[in-house]
Amino acid sequence: MDHINGDRLMQMLRQLASFGMRNDSGVSREALTPTELEARQWLCSLFTGSQYQWVIDDAANLLLRREGTCPELAPVMTGSHIDTQPVGGWLDGAYGVMAGLEVLHALDDAGIQTRRAIEVVAWTNEEGSRFSPGAMGSSAFSQPDRLIGFLEAQDNDGHRFESARDAALQVTPAAKKAALGHPVHAYIEAHIEQGPVMELGGYSLGVVSSIQGVRWYEVTVHGNSAHAGTTPLMARQDALLTAATMVSQLGAEAAARNDHALRLTVGRFEVSPGSINTVADRVTFSVDIRHPQESELIAMQDLLGSVLERNVGTCTHEVRLLMQRSPTLFDDHVLSVLSAAVVATGVPHCSLGSGAFHDAMYLADCCPAAMLFVPSIEGISHNAAENTHTADLVAGAKALAFALVTLAIT
Repeated sequence: MDHINGDRLMQMLRQLASFGMRNDSGVSREALTPTELEARQWLCSLFTGSQYQWVIDDAANLLLRREGTCPELAPVMTGSHIDTQPVGGWLDGAYGVMAGLEVLHALDDAGIQTRRAIEVVAWTNEEGSRFSPGAMGSSAFSQPDRLIGFLEAQDNDGHRFESARDAALQVTPAAKKAALGHPVHAYIEAHIEQGPVMELGGYSLGVVSSIQGVRWYEVTVHGNSAHAGTTPLMARQDALLTAATMVSQLGAEAAARNDHALRLTVGRFEVSPGSINTVADRVTFSVDIRHPQESELIAMQDLLGSVLERNVGTCTHEVRLLMQRSPTLFDDHVLSVLSAAVVATGVPHCSLGSGAFHDAMYLADCCPAAMLFVPSIEGISHNAAENTHTADLVAGAKALAFALVTLAIT
């Protein structure tokens, strides 16, 4: 911990942010774009010693391995992602990767050799803003047969994920090619909170015990197009007014549950034909439901079905489940190691759950895992104004060093 160099950590973070930096201090570095590939090449230039080996796998996950004294043992892994939203902040994902690299620098400075190897990974396409779904790299690492379903995904310009993946393999010749997935002793992901809880509580570090569950739905309401000027209101099958009623009623009934842990979002609303003087014949909208308890997710699914049925009127509707993920509970042993680490830093700390998805959610499917949060100023993220105090970033790197070494010497 004493060898964590805050100046070096901040310099690496700022250098990474320069790849895609905007005039408003935001960062535009979407997955596997030329800008992100340049950042990957820069990362590969940071560690070149004989103890280190860069590796890139079939999902273009980029990994740096610091060898241990017992190479046959499963490694301890840390990391996050370096891709951003179209307009993202400079710390989301990037912090977890650079904090991991700073731990390796500190180990070198301290002359410490660990029994297990330590690996720092930059997962591919966590954000999902260019290719859908998100967290492609970590989910494919956890379950390699998922990769086949990702290869045909296309961005808005028609570029396939497979082609972008191949470009990443080509521009990192220093990285050894590897198949997807390998045994991992434990995984810890450091990340900014992306919310206001820690700052409001005055906490510098947070041990993340869980990630809430989620269900995504696509609702399509079918009506009948008609002339806006000649069709009486009582004779219409108006898909838009029907869908609007559904959404309004769903929001009201969700709020009436008075559940502070519940999250309900309608983020997409598409109307056809989209003409000012034509009654809409089809509306499609999304419903994002999140909660830390599976039973509440089931209850909300039932509520969604009831609201849609009661408000469909003369229209018809259909519901498609786009994604379902049960709450992720992190490993007790890794959490205890992290708890000891944050105590050792001497800074105010707490335990909390994560409302956002992270790569650690998928790593928890294949190895003991947990997360470490540092606070976000005003809870801002996915925004050019995203920021965290330097002292908190350094404290997080120190706690990460403590935890990784504790796990890697066993």
